[in-house]
Amino acid sequence: MIASRQLCFLAILTALILCGCGTSTGRPTANSEVVAPDDILDFSVLFSQNCAGCHGVGGKDSVAIALSNPEYLALADDTTILQVVSHGRPGTPMPAFAKTAGGMLTDKQVSIIVAGIRKNWGSTSSASVALPPYVAKSPGNPQAGSQLFQTYCRSCHGTNASNGDPSILNPSFLALVSDQYLRTIVIAGRPELNAPDFRGNLPGHVMSDQEITDIVAWMSSQRTSSTSPQVGAAMHSNYPERPAREGASNVQ
Repeated sequence: MIASRQLCFLAILTALILCGCGTSTGRPTANSEVVAPDDILDFSVLFSQNCAGCHGVGGKDSVAIALSNPEYLALADDTTILQVVSHGRPGTPMPAFAKTAGGMLTDKQVSIIVAGIRKNWGSTSSASVALPPYVAKSPGNPQAGSQLFQTYCRSCHGTNASNGDPSILNPSFLALVSDQYLRTIVIAGRPELNAPDFRGNLPGHVMSDQEITDIVAWMSSQRTSSTSPQVGAAMHSNYPERPAREGASNVQ
């Protein structure tokens, strides 16, 4: 009888110990393994961790270019976006994200981000007017750009820009953005900020490629000597990128 009770007690004790081992503090649970950074391949996770801080949740409503803007995605092809994400924009807050350029992401992760931007926010509708090329084909004329600014931009930015609201000649702003950024914004607009694209600045008149180039040249010429030499040099060098589609592009 005693032996039977002892065996029963040992059986119960063993069962309790085994149950306790299954729920002990610090024991990993199912699916609790931390994914290695290089193994994260989900677009939403990659975008939220690396892009949303500047470009906004959903690719809009933040300080940087709205990546969900269909006009931007029609203007910049995947090769261009891949180049910018991989290598950044030297002299601006846009860093390089590819490991090959000093960033933290693998080439595969960068490609997933670019493909996800296009898949989630690219439009299949057609633009009513052909878009100018992403990269300027020739140097602009600052003098002509000064007059064109009065025609196309003063209604929002004031008569001389520095007195407008918002001021696009603010030295801090010009020190943070490249000439390509200025060109991109003039062409694609910032719809989330009610800033029109190149077709909507003057009713009934679409800005030409040369007019856009001249306005950007004038804004670029307004950078002051107080601009950081490192940043200023990067701005005026107009960091080269692989050109996007030549000539007209339709929203896709």
